[in-house]
Amino acid sequence: MRKISQIAAIGLAALTALTGCGLSGGGTTSTDKAADTNQRIVVDNFRAPVANWALESDAAYILSLSGCLETLTKYDAAQGKVVPFLATEWKQVSPLEWDFTIRDGVKFQDGTDLTAESVAAALNSVLKAKVPARAFSPSIVTGVQATDAKTVRVTTPAESPLVPFRLASVNTGILSPAAYQGATVDPFGHCTGPFTPVSEKAKQSLTLDRNASYWGGDVQLAGAEVRFITNGATRAAQVQTGEADISLSIPASALSSLQNAPEVSVLKADSPRTATLYMNNGRAPFNNVDFRKALRSALDLEALAASVYEGAAAPAAGPFAPSEPWAADSATAPKQDVEAAKKLLASAGYTADRPLEIIAIVERAEFADVATVIQDNLKAIGVPVSIQAKEYASAEPDVLAGNYDMILSQRNRLIDIADPIGFLTADYTCKGTYNLSHFCNAEYDQVIAEAARTSNTEDRYKLYAKAGEILDREAVNLWLVNEQATDAVRSNVLNYVQDPLARYVLTAQTAKAGS
Repeated sequence: MRKISQIAAIGLAALTALTGCGLSGGGTTSTDKAADTNQRIVVDNFRAPVANWALESDAAYILSLSGCLETLTKYDAAQGKVVPFLATEWKQVSPLEWDFTIRDGVKFQDGTDLTAESVAAALNSVLKAKVPARAFSPSIVTGVQATDAKTVRVTTPAESPLVPFRLASVNTGILSPAAYQGATVDPFGHCTGPFTPVSEKAKQSLTLDRNASYWGGDVQLAGAEVRFITNGATRAAQVQTGEADISLSIPASALSSLQNAPEVSVLKADSPRTATLYMNNGRAPFNNVDFRKALRSALDLEALAASVYEGAAAPAAGPFAPSEPWAADSATAPKQDVEAAKKLLASAGYTADRPLEIIAIVERAEFADVATVIQDNLKAIGVPVSIQAKEYASAEPDVLAGNYDMILSQRNRLIDIADPIGFLTADYTCKGTYNLSHFCNAEYDQVIAEAARTSNTEDRYKLYAKAGEILDREAVNLWLVNEQATDAVRSNVLNYVQDPLARYVLTAQTAKAGS
C-alpha cells in the first residue's frame, strides 16, 4: 500500500491529480466568442430515462445533466471536495445526525419556495421507493426531517462520515411537492435548475426552456434539446455534421475522424470507469472460482486495448485503476496464459455442455467488437460463447434477477457518490442493490462495513484496497480496460466544462455563439 498521508489530509482532492482515473475533467470550450442568449443547444446523450423519471433510478442523471435537477450539496471536481448547492452549510450535530441549512431565495420552477419541509419530503420520497437509490437508502439513512424553516436533519443508523457526499448524489435531487402528487414522479416544471423540461418524446428526446427565475444567475441559453442516442457512431456523426452541439461518450472508433473534423473539439477526461465482463457468480459454471480464474487467464487484455480501443484505454489491473489512491501497489494487469487457463478449467470440472452467452450493451458501440475478441479468446480454451446485443434497459431486469451468464458493461466507481464506498457497497456486498455479479462474501462485507464508519481518509482507503484485493482474489468479474470519458463539442459552444461523471452538462453558464 502506497503512503497516502497527504491524501488523508486533503481528502478527495487527490482525485483531481490522478492520471488514470482523476475527476478533474478534460477541459473547457472557448470563451472568446460573444454569446447569443437567444440560442438553443442540442446534446446527444448515450442513454434514455427509464422508470417514469423516478429519482431513485438512473433517470436522475438525465435530469441533472439537463440542468433541471439540483441537490443539497455538489461534488466540485476542480476543487476535489463537496461544496454548497441548495444547502449553504452543514454540520454533524451528533454521531448519528447531520444538519443542512437550506439556501434562501430559491424557488421551484412552479413558483413555490424551496423550504426545509419540501426538501425533507423530497428526500423521504427517495427513501420510501420500492428500490431505493444506491447512495441514499434506508440501510444508510434512518430518516429526514425539517427541524425548523431552514434546517433539514438527516439521521443515520450508524455514524457515517460521508453523508455530505451522499447528498451530492443526483438521486437525492430536490423536486417541489407538486412533483409527487400522482402515481409517478413528474419533474416537468418542478425542478430548481437553470432549465425546465417542457416536453419529451419517449425514449427519444427531452426539450427544455430557460428558467428565467433561476436563483443562480442569468441563464445564457434560451433552451436545449437532449437527445437519447444509444448508438455511439450516430452521436459522433451528428456532432460532426452540426446536428448536435455536444455529443457525450464518443466511442474510440470514432475518435480519428472527429479529431480531424473542422469546428469540433474532442475533450478527454480521466475517469474511474472500467469496461467489465460481469459474470453471474450465482450459477454454474461461474459459481466456481477456478472457472472464473480460467476465463481471466484466457483473455489477452493488451491486444484488446490495442485493437478495439485503438490505444485509448489501458489493460485493467482489477476493480481499480493502479493510479487510484485506494489501489494496492501490487496490482498488475493479468497476462494471457492459455495453458494455465486449461488447467484451471480441468480443476473446475468444466464441461462444455452449452454455449455461454455474453450480452453486449449496444449503448457502448465498441462492446460488439469486445465481445468478439472475448469469444475468440475463450474458444481457444474450449469454452464456447454466443453473443447477444441488447439495450441496457431491456437487459437489466434479467441481469439483476440472476437470469444471465455474462454481460459487458461498465460502471463509474464514483457515480453514486464521489467516494468508492457507494460502488463497493452496491455492486459487491451480499445485499448490494446493484450486485450484477451476484457475489456474496462475508469477509468482504465485513471490510466494507468497517470502511463505511471510518472517518479517517487514510484508514478508509486502506480498507478499500483490501476490499479490492478480495474481489481480485475471487476473480469476481473480468475487468478489461480502464477508459477515458470522451466528449465532442462544436466550436460555437461556450463555457462548456466536461464532467467525467456526466452529471453536469447544461449549466447557467453554458452558452452558444450566434450563427
